[in-house]
Amino acid sequence: MKDFTTLKNQLCFAVYETAGEFNKLYSSVLQPFGLTYPQYLVLLALWEQDGVTLKELGAKLNLGTGTLTPMVSRMEASDWVKKQRSKEDERKVYIYLQEKAVKEKNAITSKVAEAIQSCQIELKEYEQLMQQLNSLQKKMRERQV
Repeated sequence: MKDFTTLKNQLCFAVYETAGEFNKLYSSVLQPFGLTYPQYLVLLALWEQDGVTLKELGAKLNLGTGTLTPMVSRMEASDWVKKQRSKEDERKVYIYLQEKAVKEKNAITSKVAEAIQSCQIELKEYEQLMQQLNSLQKKMRERQV
């Protein structure tokens, strides 16, 4: 029987360590573009659907406005996105991709794909990991407290 009191047998530590490795990988890939990993996630969300409200973007990324607002402001200052307040409802702020984000999409996503491929993760393994992680996340969100 495994000793689950040891660090090496803790699932949470394995996830933490793996997340750290992903952060290093993505940081090195995104640094030449002047992007952080969370900023890359913003771009991914907007590449899927441009012109969403800050609130919708926060919900999609699971980020609060206190975190997202300054990040989007920095991205706006670097010409990745632009913010536009709704004329119908002043409380709504829409986020749109700038030309730079559209032009750099292929370069950024290609570099990320190369980095992931350099980890020797096969497509089937990638799909299995995604399925397992999504299942784990769902179970943790639905747990009885």
